[in-house]
Amino acid sequence: MPSNRYFKGMNDQLLIKFYEAFQKRDAETMASCYHPDVEFHDPAFGLLKGAEVSAMWEMLCTRGKDLSIVFSDIKTDAHKGTAHWEATYTFSQTGRKIHNIIDASFIFQDGLIIKHNDHFNLHRWAAQAMGWKGRLLGGTAFFRRKLQAQTRRALDKWMTNV
Repeated sequence: MPSNRYFKGMNDQLLIKFYEAFQKRDAETMASCYHPDVEFHDPAFGLLKGAEVSAMWEMLCTRGKDLSIVFSDIKTDAHKGTAHWEATYTFSQTGRKIHNIIDASFIFQDGLIIKHNDHFNLHRWAAQAMGWKGRLLGGTAFFRRKLQAQTRRALDKWMTNV
């Protein structure tokens, strides 16, 4: 049986592959890092499963013309991992610049990512994306529900048209 050090090295490389692909906006390689039964969660999209996760990254990579990603602090063991990443891009609906700071957590199964959670301050993001309206409403459950409904509609439309 391989040691924990073996799996740690493999999982480190898996996350590096994932984020390097993200830097290149290579959604296909990103998708190859996921288990078919993957679950993803973040404040903007809520819970996504399976093919929805890969479709989300494809949509974001395709639409993110000025998307820039930096990542650091990858830490893994045989079963779980964490990473820090930051995204800079223009929010298309308002033309405002976004600098989102994200801490990610992962669970691995069969050499792939089975669970991926991105954690970021939605109130901070909303303030950058929408100005005073985002500062006022961005920290509310109402705003989170509305945003998740909007992102769900956009993803469903993307998946239908691709």
